[in-house]
Amino acid sequence: MVFSWIRRWRRGRIAESSFPAAWLEYLDRNVAHYPLLPPAEQAKLRRDTQIFVAEKNWEGCGGLTVTDEMRVTIAAQACLLLLGLNTGVFDRVLSILIYPREYVVPAARRLGGGETVSSDVRLGEAWYRGPVVLSWAEVSDDCRHFGDGRNVVWHEFAHQLDMLDGASDGTPPLASREQYRRWTEVMTAELENLRAARRRWEPTLIDPYGTTNEAEFFAVVTECFFNQPVEMRLQHRQLYDLLAEFYRQDTAARLSASR
Repeated sequence: MVFSWIRRWRRGRIAESSFPAAWLEYLDRNVAHYPLLPPAEQAKLRRDTQIFVAEKNWEGCGGLTVTDEMRVTIAAQACLLLLGLNTGVFDRVLSILIYPREYVVPAARRLGGGETVSSDVRLGEAWYRGPVVLSWAEVSDDCRHFGDGRNVVWHEFAHQLDMLDGASDGTPPLASREQYRRWTEVMTAELENLRAARRRWEPTLIDPYGTTNEAEFFAVVTECFFNQPVEMRLQHRQLYDLLAEFYRQDTAARLSASR
């Protein structure tokens, strides 16, 4: 109880401080949705970004020096997911680890009854009750090529939303039994359609990486919902409506107004 009061007090103090002019430039340049938001939502995103930047532990890996642009860009993109949700959803994420580019992690695999160690090259990852790890080269490339359907920050923080109930299964906590029913129905059908299209070698709007499992499917459709929402609404209307209900945002209408 006391801790919650102190946290609210600290957040109030942070929110009352002025938003640095340089940070506004980062939002305008790196967060494509920001200029399209109405003033009240811009103010909320700025406030949430300030709190996110202040409360997280930011660590550069592989010799990287973390800059304000990195902090603000990542924080604002993560907080955009929460524009219609509870601001405190990402409180469990205490640290953001940033590599200069893709990074390599060892991976143990069983082959022929024995265990062998190999390496995986990654652009990001999210840990349950742990850090989010990101490649800054990928983050900055996503900013420059908005609209190509990919965004590593939205992908990894979608995993954090998914894991809020303790399971990485592609279903974040939902509001009602009816919403769970529709979620299962629509997501299952869309995942099967994506897998069928991949077997036929057909091009798809949704990243084929989503065929890996339900958790990855939710992460890639989140990327698409924020990155190519107009196309998603046209090609996958039920899926778009499901995500719009969950995130409480009409991203297609937002981006359509700018075209």
